[in-house]
Amino acid sequence: MELRHFRYFIAVAQDLHFTRAAARLGISTPTLTRQIQEMEASLGIRLFERNQRSVALTPAGEVLLAEAQSVVAQFEAAQLRAQREARGETGKIHVGYVASAAYSGVLQRQVAAFRKACPDVQLLVREAPMGTLPEQVRDGQVDIAYIRSPMNLPEGVDALPLAPEGFILALHSDSWLCGLAEIRPAHLKAETLILPEQVSGTLSTAEQGGFVPRLGPQPGGLVAVLTLVSLGEGVAIVPNSVAGHISLPSLVYRDIAGLEVTSYLSLMSRQYEKAATIRRYIELVSRPAPG
Repeated sequence: MELRHFRYFIAVAQDLHFTRAAARLGISTPTLTRQIQEMEASLGIRLFERNQRSVALTPAGEVLLAEAQSVVAQFEAAQLRAQREARGETGKIHVGYVASAAYSGVLQRQVAAFRKACPDVQLLVREAPMGTLPEQVRDGQVDIAYIRSPMNLPEGVDALPLAPEGFILALHSDSWLCGLAEIRPAHLKAETLILPEQVSGTLSTAEQGGFVPRLGPQPGGLVAVLTLVSLGEGVAIVPNSVAGHISLPSLVYRDIAGLEVTSYLSLMSRQYEKAATIRRYIELVSRPAPG
């Protein structure tokens, strides 16, 4: 017997009428009758008591009906699970991110959009030092990661550019720079530049200002960087979005006039990712934002 025999049997058992059941199944009545007869012959039992006026289940047929319905339901559930897995609608994704992805709001918007589109996918989201994320993606410790580009990527890892963002100057409230009506890149020549994890903004600002930067410590995440600034250890070039989210005693933010330096958040992933769920996430964030 095949699964179709169970489907035909269930239809007849529900309608107790061969013609109506055949119409619902989209086959002819003789074909349905023949299929039920084949089923009865295979089992060696009668499933229906039939005469010209009525059709009724035999006791054996009643027992088989419950089992047949269970078999068909299990098959359909397995089929649906397989199809959803192939479409990337189930499973689990490990997401890494750097703090500026959260400060910018990109992380929240994209995670929320994916959860809305694929509510049955579990997202495990955690912050990590940016320098460790490329290798974590390559080695499968995380599946995708939000970083701030540009940065060197290992072989087999790609970065999809997302949101561009400019930079702002973080400085101590007692700094002489606070007395300037306008701070330009060249004004930072004598300043100790505390380094965030992404140093391109700092180095590009110094290049635009025409000086060799006086580099300070690189303490780690943005909170650690800005804590040193608030302690008077130096100044820092940080993404614009940080100003609206990190407030510390003695810490102020100022625009840098004429600064033509930007960075952008990127989503890292493995180049030849096979998991449909992860490919679905990347596809979703690759779509243009609605106007």
